[in-house]
Amino acid sequence: MSETAEYAETAPPGKGDAAPAATGSKASRTPSPWRSRLYRWDIKASPYVFVAPFFLFFGAFGLFPLLYTGWASLHRLELTNLDDSTWLGLDNYTNLLQSEYFWNALGNTFTIGVISTVPQLAIALGIAHLLNYKLRGSTLWRVAMLAPYATSVASASLVFTLLFAWDGGMVNWLIGSVGFDPVNWRESSWGSQFAVSSIVIWRWTGYNALIYLAAMQAVPHDLYESAALDGASRWQQFRHVTIPMLRPTILFTVVVSTIGATQLFGEPLLFGGTAGSKGGADHQFQTLGLYLYDQGWINGHLGRASAVAWLMLVILLLIAAVNMLIARRLRKDR
Repeated sequence: MSETAEYAETAPPGKGDAAPAATGSKASRTPSPWRSRLYRWDIKASPYVFVAPFFLFFGAFGLFPLLYTGWASLHRLELTNLDDSTWLGLDNYTNLLQSEYFWNALGNTFTIGVISTVPQLAIALGIAHLLNYKLRGSTLWRVAMLAPYATSVASASLVFTLLFAWDGGMVNWLIGSVGFDPVNWRESSWGSQFAVSSIVIWRWTGYNALIYLAAMQAVPHDLYESAALDGASRWQQFRHVTIPMLRPTILFTVVVSTIGATQLFGEPLLFGGTAGSKGGADHQFQTLGLYLYDQGWINGHLGRASAVAWLMLVILLLIAAVNMLIARRLRKDR
């Protein structure tokens, strides 16, 4: 054996000898087919597993009650005998459309909605405009705006019931001090609707003010600077700069407030006391929500109450359709 061959046998492996070892190590790290298949299943199935709880809860507490209510609206279903149902078709809807109490509740809902929504959003817009300027303790004011929203419906309604009390209420004391006669707010038609609307205004004005404030802070300051250079006052800047830029936000708050007014329930129920479900002795402030509750849980006519619920759904869908049309028109105007 030559010295060259002996040296080759005893020499340590070099760079050229490392390649086969690296190739063998890489081959040993190649995943097996079942692991590759499991990995592909994990990539495809994981998103569905993560969103499955939402669909399960939505199906149990959203979709199923909606479908069951639609089925119940087509049957005579009584609270005292849930196992016995009789097919009626559209009779429940026909009876509702012929009922004066339904139209009274619809009219009250519209009236209370207008009385509560228009002042609420107007006041919220003004408060947001004031908060948009640099004020001392601005964070404190913003938290104070949310305090009524954080208050429970029961607490707010009970306090306002005391304020609008016939005997000893602060509101009657105030109007009596300026020479007006006291008002029986609970028994009066317009008085009771105004009292219920005042609860809604107090609870939701601050919430809408913060929404408007967030939208105002997104308006470019260059627009205000250009308007100021052109000689526009702050009121003119508010009219010609702020309001046009807030149109989508204002439309959003109008739609949300209208939906909330259509579903109004807690405030008139607690304000009415023992006759709360009927909206007063003469149904003077009975809303659609109270009418549904009265038909379903007081009178026990679940089929008719389900029909009321579906008619409310139709009203909300119409509101949503009007919102889409107006929003599309605004986008075209831009």
